Amino acid sequence: MEELNPPDRLLLGAGPSNVHPRVARAMASPMVGHLDPYFIEVMDETKNLLSKAFKTRSKFSIPVSGTGTAAMEASICNLVEEGDEVIVGVNGFFAERMAEMIRRWGGKTIEIKKRWGDIVTKEEIEDAFKTSDANLVALVQAETSTGALQPLEDIAKITRAYDALLLVDAVTSFTGVELEIDEWGVDICYSSPQKCLNCPPGASPVTVNDRAMNRVRNRKTPIRSLYFDFTLIERYWNERRMYHHTAPIVNIYGLREALRLALEEGLEARIAKHRRNSEALVAGVEAAGLSMNTEKEFTLPSLNAIRVPEGVDDAKVRQILLDLFNMEVGAGLGELKKQVWRVGLMGMNSSERNVLFVLEALEVALRLEGHPLKKGAAVHAAIDYYNLQ
Repeated sequence: MEELNPPDRLLLGAGPSNVHPRVARAMASPMVGHLDPYFIEVMDETKNLLSKAFKTRSKFSIPVSGTGTAAMEASICNLVEEGDEVIVGVNGFFAERMAEMIRRWGGKTIEIKKRWGDIVTKEEIEDAFKTSDANLVALVQAETSTGALQPLEDIAKITRAYDALLLVDAVTSFTGVELEIDEWGVDICYSSPQKCLNCPPGASPVTVNDRAMNRVRNRKTPIRSLYFDFTLIERYWNERRMYHHTAPIVNIYGLREALRLALEEGLEARIAKHRRNSEALVAGVEAAGLSMNTEKEFTLPSLNAIRVPEGVDDAKVRQILLDLFNMEVGAGLGELKKQVWRVGLMGMNSSERNVLFVLEALEVALRLEGHPLKKGAAVHAAIDYYNLQ
């Protein structure tokens, strides 16, 4: 058995994205203990960076030890008690996963079901409140399975008016899409580092405001998960440093550096970059005679879902992209299996170069599969878009 030698792919799928070189260097740093004075400094710096990136004053902005799914489950198991009614916008694979987790932790889901690719409206949320005793709303801001960007600001106001909490999945939007935790009134939000942060999975950002932590601390029943209990995790991440578990030290090194990179670039500039490159990609897609899975207004800049043309084998096209261009593009999930290609433009992978490259590669792959396209139309449309900006 030989030493590992994985291919160096261009990862333009639904995640993970390519790891930034500075993040990789940080993760190659020497290991220290999880209660070492140096690591305690790193913990404090990471908390501070997370608060800035989430745009919150919350004292509970920490990385959960685990993947984005762990952050999702941690958020839900702390907030949901047996019999709690929870309004869930169900419009994609990860929204369905949230609903399933809520049920497994004893909650009763009030589901607003939409086409995979549509968003949930504020009117639908308010109607759900009028016919329920819900104390929590759960939404996916960036639905990775559909490429839809969910508006949150007005829904947060309605949720607050009904004295409920708002839980947001920002796995594919954090630092790539506008997300104003305090200004909008989001109570608890989780993400994952392998998307717009260009960092390996393993330490997943979560922020919880005082309203939500008060709910957690004043539960009628104990939190069933010891590992995900925020009241215990909080003691490890605050000045008490009470042992809870061994943190993924190297992953937190990487997350710290990824956050430094995002804040050095500037959140506003970073968000504008993601939007600009997504709009150029959409211009190219439409010029080629293809279509997106979402309305233009709600297209997710970091994850763009392109409809597979009728008669085209989506898997064969993706294999051509992999074989000829060393490029990974994501397949459809769930209801959208074989119906969309998911093109991730996340963090450093959101660039003019990658937009033009994926459009050219997709044209070649479709032509090889016998789907007629006007030669060069997609790339020229994207270039025209950039020249007009």
